[in-house]
Amino acid sequence: MSGGTEHPVLALDVGERRIGVAVGEGGFAFPHSTLERTNVRDDVAAIVAIARERSAGTIVVGDPLTLTGTRALASEKIDAFVAHLARAYDGTIERIDERLTTAAAQKVLIGADVSRAKRKKVVDQLAAVGILETWLARRRR
Repeated sequence: MSGGTEHPVLALDVGERRIGVAVGEGGFAFPHSTLERTNVRDDVAAIVAIARERSAGTIVVGDPLTLTGTRALASEKIDAFVAHLARAYDGTIERIDERLTTAAAQKVLIGADVSRAKRKKVVDQLAAVGILETWLARRRR
């Protein structure tokens, strides 16, 4: 990454009920927020609003592959979500394998003795951070 000329990046962990959002700036990934899912139009509008507010040039969306690396029903749902997002967002949208990011985030939170109620509030954000860190690491290579 060059000295500060790159735009911030948003990463999304899109789930059935919630969307975890992380922001990447200067090569670092930070948790941002958790959006409760309502409907695709409003979900996309909320994401685009965050992207504009943060001046994000790229949105990275986690691609839920199976453990064997194949695409499943969840991947098809994300394909449809990304298609809606692409119509509303004029920046770059990239996909990245998100296998085990939520499980890894849960493990970290349990290890830190975070209560179940608090875990529910931040696990999606941490999964988004994991997605973003994977994307950033690939860009560095």
